[in-house]
Amino acid sequence: MGAVTSANPPSPPPAATPWGLVVLLGLLTAMGPLAIDMYLPSLPAIGAALKADPSMTQATVASFLAGMAIGQMVYGPASDRLGRRGPILFGAAVFIVASIGCALAQNIEQLLIGRFVQALGACAGGVVVRAVVRDQFNHTETARMLSLMMLIMGLAPILAPLLGGVLLGVGDWSWNFWFMAAFGVAIGVATFLRLRESRTEATALQAAQENPLQSYLAVLGKRRLVGYVLAGALNGAVLFTYVASSPELMMGTYRVPVAIFPFLFSLNAVAIIGSSQLNRYALRKLTTDQVLLRASNVSLVVGILLALAALTGIGGPWTVLPLLFALLGTYGFMGGNTTAGALSVDPVRSGATSALLGAASFGAGALASSVAGLLHDGTPRPMAMVMLFAMLGSVASLRLLALPRLPAEHT
Repeated sequence: MGAVTSANPPSPPPAATPWGLVVLLGLLTAMGPLAIDMYLPSLPAIGAALKADPSMTQATVASFLAGMAIGQMVYGPASDRLGRRGPILFGAAVFIVASIGCALAQNIEQLLIGRFVQALGACAGGVVVRAVVRDQFNHTETARMLSLMMLIMGLAPILAPLLGGVLLGVGDWSWNFWFMAAFGVAIGVATFLRLRESRTEATALQAAQENPLQSYLAVLGKRRLVGYVLAGALNGAVLFTYVASSPELMMGTYRVPVAIFPFLFSLNAVAIIGSSQLNRYALRKLTTDQVLLRASNVSLVVGILLALAALTGIGGPWTVLPLLFALLGTYGFMGGNTTAGALSVDPVRSGATSALLGAASFGAGALASSVAGLLHDGTPRPMAMVMLFAMLGSVASLRLLALPRLPAEHT
């Protein structure tokens, strides 16, 4: 493959970081990760209380991911047509009501439905926030902002399992969902008071001239945009497969105590946050596409090593867990840069593009985690193989569709 060229050359860092905006947008984006990660230590307790086997409790993760995928397809175009604030506030209200419903669930079927609806609310923050960032920043600055937001958003997978474990110790599994409802109230109030409308006139005009279907057809017709979306979604599927599989892998296969699991889980979140911050510094010297190319090469090598370790059993957890740490660390480079790349292709349809990014990511995550769950055999093999195939697809999408081979293709 020839040298990658890019129309988004590195630029110096901004003079001042809008930390107030970063924190608010990071917390909005964290609504989904919080709802996923917080209750993971409670999965065995949920299974015992609701008389459900591990495959059914793991299905509550896949149900949430499916809701995140579907809901974003609605919020994205709505934010282009109606503005950014309204959809976020509506989503927060849905999240609050569904979280209460989950806390009151009497059987696993009710929890599955509650998790799906909860995701329909949680996804509003993530999808609209990406559009808000693109409203206010250029391509490279968008990537930097997304990396900065990872500092806030990344606290969810670190603190949420720890908090979930504490709540499980003082109460029962339902306390997790009562906390989520309270978080939804807090973030809804903060959005109402602090988030200003950012939709541009160009976006509003474009949305008024076409319906949501036309918006999606327009962005799907752009090869590079689709390439970025697929590369990011399949890379995200690696993360979601880990999230869904890790409780059973660590607490079941490797017999990690329930009290220790949140700490091990948090270590991998540290890898994601650390790499996202390294990405900010890499963008001072490299373009987003150059970072993506290097990160994808590393991720593929690590994915192959992880699959080999899982298949052979060499080293057991002492091999598999460090390789998981390394593989998840590449997400910090891939996630923000694929998102910034896709949003840069068609800025006036940033809501539709953001929705497509989120729906593809969570859809791929729901599919991948479901396949890993169905293939569950008490070993890390299903998880590792699903991750490897997702990573192969991500690298292929990046190289064949997203990254231009010639300067002329970058038009």
